[in-house]
Amino acid sequence: MYRNSKVAVIIAAAGQGKRLGAPVPKQYLKIGGEYVIAKTIKAFEDIDEVDYIFVVTNDEYRKVCADIVEAKGFGKVEGIIAGGSRRQDSVFNALQEINARKPGVSMVLIHDGARPFIGRDVILNVLEETERNGAAVACVAMKNSVRRMEQGGSTSVSVDRADYYSVQTPQGFRKSMLIEAYDKAYDESFIGTDDASIVEWAGYDISIVDGDYGNIKITTREDLPMENRVGTGFDVHPFAEERKLILGGVDIPYDRGLLGHSDADVLVHAVMDALLGAAALGDIGKHFPDSEEEYKDADSLVLLAKVRKMLEENFYNIGNIDVTLIAEKPKISPYIDEMRSNIATTLEIDRSRVNIKGTTTEKLGFTGREEGVACEAVCSIYR
Repeated sequence: MYRNSKVAVIIAAAGQGKRLGAPVPKQYLKIGGEYVIAKTIKAFEDIDEVDYIFVVTNDEYRKVCADIVEAKGFGKVEGIIAGGSRRQDSVFNALQEINARKPGVSMVLIHDGARPFIGRDVILNVLEETERNGAAVACVAMKNSVRRMEQGGSTSVSVDRADYYSVQTPQGFRKSMLIEAYDKAYDESFIGTDDASIVEWAGYDISIVDGDYGNIKITTREDLPMENRVGTGFDVHPFAEERKLILGGVDIPYDRGLLGHSDADVLVHAVMDALLGAAALGDIGKHFPDSEEEYKDADSLVLLAKVRKMLEENFYNIGNIDVTLIAEKPKISPYIDEMRSNIATTLEIDRSRVNIKGTTTEKLGFTGREEGVACEAVCSIYR
């Protein structure tokens, strides 16, 4: 409650996030191991002045959202509502829910689900100005020079950037004002660019309060914060008769090969496990189990390409890969350049990011007895 006024927050999270190109809506990506939508909800959950939270999300993700809310123990979330075809429809759905279930609410804040870095001070600033003047929007001053298109786009003119602001959320309104504006907009078929534009069109003044340049909306890949990770992989395969010896995608002449369900490329398997581990995506046994017939005698470079695709879908880039192959025989030095090229080409990275080296255990252990080959890989990824 804020100064004897009940406050409800609508988190608009029903967008598809197509510009990001993610396999799931951007609000269900993870940043630092936590869902974007969870970070956003928590920002308001932790504000004492906020009484209720209503999340509007894609209908097919309502259960996913509910599971996240339950796992995080968010006690202020009163409803998870199916969104509409447009943001305006989604917010209107939430407004109707608030009016029906929490009629005592007198102030409503609306916030983008894909703005997970909203700070406490901005929220309270918007609340204070909403209580004072009825409608308030968080904004930041323009940093860059601004030009306006003229004459149908054939020319442009410079404008004073001091007269312009970049609009953020939350946007705060008296509930009665917001409902009146939305009802009028639907009656007259007006579509606004955001909630403030609808309220302004309905005849109300909008106050500006200081936002925060860190309160970014995740829209494209460039908006995701930099995250660096490291992974390790280790694999072992025994020698077997009448098998090819495939290492790093190279068919190496030798009197024995390695035993395995696939082509038993121990080097590529270690690289795959390192990459999957760095991205917290499990291991090769999870994705390519030896119980599946489709992976029998599979080319490990083909499987490595699938791992690359998994990383891309989670917006990870590969920094570097360092591999140590452990075997008494055969010596791999004549084949290292080709191995590096195979892995780099498959992962679509420069060969300078891949290092491969061989060592022995000085005739100790199973590799020293020439019973098999072991391999360790370390990698770095980032997004």
